[in-house]
Amino acid sequence: MVLTRNLLLDTGPLVSVLDSRDQCHARCLAVWPSVIHRCLTTEPVVTEACHLALRGGGFPHAPLDFLLSAGIPIIALEAGGHRLAASLMGQYASLPMDFADASLVALGEALDITTVFTTDRRGFGTYRLARGKQFTLVPQG
Repeated sequence: MVLTRNLLLDTGPLVSVLDSRDQCHARCLAVWPSVIHRCLTTEPVVTEACHLALRGGGFPHAPLDFLLSAGIPIIALEAGGHRLAASLMGQYASLPMDFADASLVALGEALDITTVFTTDRRGFGTYRLARGKQFTLVPQG
């Protein structure tokens, strides 16, 4: 069976599964077995997750170690992706949109991926891909 990487992994679930004290830990952990082989993420998400892990008193390398051991691809944006991310951050400044979120939207646009594993319902419920496509949020509800 060929598994397709068609799910953008945001910072929230990554931090949540690694920290049992996180309010979304159980909910995100329950989803992992069904989505882990579909996930891919971006370097800004990893940077943000490592920072949050350190700030929360954990090991700053834990998110990176987890992604590497799980075989989750960490994608670097091309120059066009960086330009799109900067434009998106301006477009969604009122939320505001951070670089990690902008990188996921840019990657979704580049790879035509419309599903995101996130705890950021407000942001990803508002962000749109080209031609107004909405993201499908995981976990549901």
